[in-house]
Amino acid sequence: MAKVIGSSFEYSDERMDALMSEYQRYIASCSHIYGPAVFEHIVNQPCRRFWVSNIRAMVVIADMLRGRDLGSMRPSKREMFREIFDRVLVMRAKHPGLSLYKLVSMVVEQPAPKFYLSPSSAKIMICKARKEWYRKRMQKL
Repeated sequence: MAKVIGSSFEYSDERMDALMSEYQRYIASCSHIYGPAVFEHIVNQPCRRFWVSNIRAMVVIADMLRGRDLGSMRPSKREMFREIFDRVLVMRAKHPGLSLYKLVSMVVEQPAPKFYLSPSSAKIMICKARKEWYRKRMQKL
């Protein structure tokens, strides 16, 4: 996938790998699989980082510091940026000399409590990835 700095594409491959790993881990642990529960479980699992670029996060956090509303943002993204914002405020109090960009960069690289995706978005992404995997596998045969 394309890697465009500062965009949502920057970490898409890594996020997809993490999502698929969580999907495979969950499926392997189940004796009975109920689709909606699978995706609800997956999106609420911790991740190794926040899946947003440093630049995008800095822009949103700077807006939040200016008091701008995140009302038009999807609920999961709004929740993610509020978590990042809260952590940036804590880091800023501990390290007042650091730039906003450095603080945001440090926070987005911290473990995240969840994927911040809707279950339906995760389902679409996983189904697309599985379809691509099967297509590549069939090409090899």
